[in-house]
Amino acid sequence: MFLVTEDFSFWARRRPLARKAEEIGAEVWVMTCPGPFAEKLKGEGFRVIPWLVSRSSLNPLHELYSFLQVLKAFRSLRPDLVHHFALKPVVYGGLAARMCKEIRCVYSIVGLGQAFTSPNWTMRTVRRLLRPLLRVALKREGSTTILQNRENCQFLVDWEVVRAEHCVLISGSGVNTSDFTPKPEPEGVPVVILPGRMLWEKGIQEFIGAAEMLRTRGVSARFVLVGEPDSDHSSSIPLTQLHEWVTRGVVEWWGQQGDMPGVFARSNVVCLPSYGEGVPKALIEAASSGRAIVASDVPGCREVVRHRENGLLVPARSIEPLADALSRLIQDAALRGRMGACGREIALSKFGEELVLAQFLEVYRNLLGHRLPNVGSVAAHSPCREEAPTLPHATT
Repeated sequence: MFLVTEDFSFWARRRPLARKAEEIGAEVWVMTCPGPFAEKLKGEGFRVIPWLVSRSSLNPLHELYSFLQVLKAFRSLRPDLVHHFALKPVVYGGLAARMCKEIRCVYSIVGLGQAFTSPNWTMRTVRRLLRPLLRVALKREGSTTILQNRENCQFLVDWEVVRAEHCVLISGSGVNTSDFTPKPEPEGVPVVILPGRMLWEKGIQEFIGAAEMLRTRGVSARFVLVGEPDSDHSSSIPLTQLHEWVTRGVVEWWGQQGDMPGVFARSNVVCLPSYGEGVPKALIEAASSGRAIVASDVPGCREVVRHRENGLLVPARSIEPLADALSRLIQDAALRGRMGACGREIALSKFGEELVLAQFLEVYRNLLGHRLPNVGSVAAHSPCREEAPTLPHATT
């Protein structure tokens, strides 16, 4: 069973993994909040269990009901293994699995997000509640926690909610390198895109500031936002603000795009000045598409961008260094070409979908033993205790 709050997220990111599990003999169920993609999942043959859950809700009664739905599903279906994605599924599924001891569990924590990083009092309270819940959910035998970068792994180990020996690192969900291929750059004024949800924490304010700064310097470029706001996220940018930027001519806003390979083909530079990530899928796709990247020097982005090789890393929350890096790439097509070619090689060697899916399947096989075929030895996922940086202990 896959436990995930949004059907769109599963459709966009986890479907290849579920399909691969089916190919080696697993019967796949998906428990998710039903939306427009639930029927599409059913149409592809997946068994869908409706889950009435909200990512943004903090109402205790609603959350108790969401948890009881998971517990009921676990007890009635008795899955051999459940793969949980993101914090609510990890907590609720982990607690439910404690009551159904024979269930093996995989927990994917793709990024620490505002629940861990936001300074506001609501999120600080959530953190205090999360710590004991995560400890109960994750510190159990028969489970593996997957993190996307070493910094996040070390944080959770230091926070004492998971054991290092129960953790592995898998860098993202992979990219189909046959779909995302290098295309010639568009001619004319260079196009700089920022692909992602329209959230403040993606560094969009800094992107706007850099665009305005470069315009005053006389650097000619088009700056484009690609993605939609997220109404369930406290960091979501209001539509009125997006329209105001467009009206002032600071940026273009292309909204949600279904053809991302085409979007990268229409760009010259890809930018993600995020405050922190797991491993951003947009940057993996950009690298596979042969585009030079400018990103924040933060966990997650550093997994994809090698400074001065396939892109430039700049300090987070800083406008002028971002503007300087963008200016350098906007005005140097040869440098963009060299970096784009390097990014393609990185995508092929580290983030190819088949390679990444094999790592997930090996995690499943290690938990289930003989019940899944041996998918081969994959050394790319490593215990986070190996080569992990020493970081300050997490605080509340």
